[in-house]
Parts: sequence; C-alpha cells; structure tokens
Amino acid sequence: MHRRTFLQTAALAPLARAAAPAPFGMTLALVPGSIGVSVPNQRELNALAARHGFESVEPRGTELAGLAAGQVDEVVADLRAKGLRWAAAGLTVDFRKDEATFRDGLGKLPAIAAALRRAGADRVGTWLSPSHAELTYRANFDRHAARLREVAKVLGEHGIRLGLEYVGTQLLLVGQRYPFVHTLAETRELIAAIGTGNVGLVLDTWHWWTAGDTAEELRALRAEDVVSVDLNDAPAGVPKALQKDNERELPLATGVIPAAPFVGALRAMGYAGPARCEPFNAKLNALDNDAACAAVLPTLRAARALAG
Repeated sequence: MHRRTFLQTAALAPLARAAAPAPFGMTLALVPGSIGVSVPNQRELNALAARHGFESVEPRGTELAGLAAGQVDEVVADLRAKGLRWAAAGLTVDFRKDEATFRDGLGKLPAIAAALRRAGADRVGTWLSPSHAELTYRANFDRHAARLREVAKVLGEHGIRLGLEYVGTQLLLVGQRYPFVHTLAETRELIAAIGTGNVGLVLDTWHWWTAGDTAEELRALRAEDVVSVDLNDAPAGVPKALQKDNERELPLATGVIPAAPFVGALRAMGYAGPARCEPFNAKLNALDNDAACAAVLPTLRAARALAG
C-alpha cells in the first residue's frame, strides 16, 4: 500500500468511528509496537486508542508494575472513562535463550502479573520460534513445555491466560538447523504438554495461511482455546514458500490470505477477545502515530465485518 493510499485511508477514520456496532465480541486492539507506533506511557496510549476509535489497548505490564497501587487504579479509571478494554500484554519472560536469562525474567514475572491483574488485564501473549540452531525438535519441545509451564503457573496464580503464537513462515522454519513447532496442531500438542489449563492460542491469519492450516481446524476450536488474534495479509505475486515474515500487508490489502473463513470461524466459536494487526510494513511504520492508527483501524473493521 502506497503512502498516498494510507493518507486517503486516514481521511476515512471519522466514518470508521461512526460505523455500526461490532457484529460479534471481537474488539479491535491498538498494540503500538505491532504497527510502528511509539507512545511513552499507558495513559497516552489509552488516549491515542480512544482518539481513533480502537476498542481495546495493550496493557504495559512492566510500566504498571512500576506504579503504586493508586496510580494503577487511576490508569484503569482512565481506560474505562474512554470506553476501552484491555487487549493482551506481551510476555516479558524470554524463554528462548539461556537458563540465566529465563530465570531472571521469571523472577520478575510475579510483580508484573500482579500489576496486570490489579488493572483487570487477564491475557498475555508470546510467540514461538519455528527453528533452533542446536536443539532437536524433541529437546526443544521438552524445554518449551517445562519453561512455559513455569510461566503459566505464575500467570495462573493471578487469573491470567497465556497465549502462544506459532510461526508458520516457511523461510523461518528452515532458518536454523532444527525445525520446530510451526502449525496449529503442533501448538495444541505443546499446550497439552504444558497442562496448566490457562494456556491457549494466539491465532494469526499470516501464520495460519503460511503453515497451510485450514478453516476446518479453526472450526474445531472453542472460544476458550483462543487468547488473542492477529489479522494480516500477504504481498501479492510472491509464492507462499518465499513470503518474508517482515514484509506483510494490512488486513484485506491484497486478498492473498482468505480472511473470511478465518474470521467466520472466530465468530462461530463465540470469540470475544482482542484482534490487532501486525504487518511489519515499512510504509506503515514510516507514518506518524495518528496517520498509522487512522490507516489501520478501517482495515480491522473491514476484516471483522467479513463475519457478517
């Protein structure tokens, strides 16, 4: 999408805000880092989301954990006054690296989880690397299950669900020596192995499509299986096996990814959580905050409307 197209889309933002109510409970989320937006604090992020008509917003766990209880309550009051809900927070624990890094992050997680829960946020999401330089599939699976079980237990003590996003991009699957989890079915196997009862999926149209997953697999899920959703499209004219993870498009921009069955499955299961886009799009990232938000929101609305 060209910059002129983005600016034309931005002019439609007032109409997008006046659109009909949501056809189902999925909320359109502003997660600034996923669209190249930079905001210094939670209150300003809330204001940006409300100004453009987003319905949910990323809770910043580390920031909230650094606030006094009364300050957290003020943030929540501001959120509610703006008619917003919480989307999913990002997991702050790096479970992909060495043991010391993992333990350091895990040690800080209880305070972050407590702050998120005080604020009323109950979803955290993260992603799974689809290959590893040293660990075989089995060894990597066992380490993921063990580490993510510890993470999920801490989050569960605070009533928070953990969502796992598999990465289906085929170039990343062969990016390192040993391929790893990269499909919906494999991710569900990992969730079962974790076994804490509060772990689900982050479903992304991009990874669903690049992994070769199907609408039938989505329809087999329940609403409680899904923690968060990403809606993206793919560049036209590029074979699926050659699609680059960091060169995506906004929802419905090309029609390469069949969004209708994806969103339809979400509606059928009664999904009522957040949906963001994460296009890793250089032209979008070059826009200022307001222009980027104005470009993104109508595409999310249009994607949601596919559910009927």
